[in-house]
Amino acid sequence: MKKFVLSGAAIAMLAFAAPASAQMTPTPQEGEQVTMTATVVDMSCKVVYNLEGEGHRTCSEMCFDQGIPLGLMAEDGTIYLPVTMQMGATRGDKDLRAHAEHTVRVTGKVMDRGGVNAILIESITMAQD
Repeated sequence: MKKFVLSGAAIAMLAFAAPASAQMTPTPQEGEQVTMTATVVDMSCKVVYNLEGEGHRTCSEMCFDQGIPLGLMAEDGTIYLPVTMQMGATRGDKDLRAHAEHTVRVTGKVMDRGGVNAILIESITMAQD
């Protein structure tokens, strides 16, 4: 009898979960479209130890592989958190690893929420010197 009750409860939860998840589809907020030159930095080492540059590249790659996020430091020193519109476990910085500690040209929408600067990246290429 307990198995039947638990199964019935599970089915009821699933029936209500589908409409709830449909309601949770967010609409992206407006952001300013920009193209900027920035350096891809290891967020932890940059913020805590002020480390950056080609000599820090291997560390940045290893930190990324361990889950430490990469960010973008613009020419004016502003640091941007790369974000994605996909919900779930998708990392907004997944395309940055190949560019760790390099200077890149990034196009995307910049947003400022509660003091956090973020960029929804649309394209990224190596910067031309």
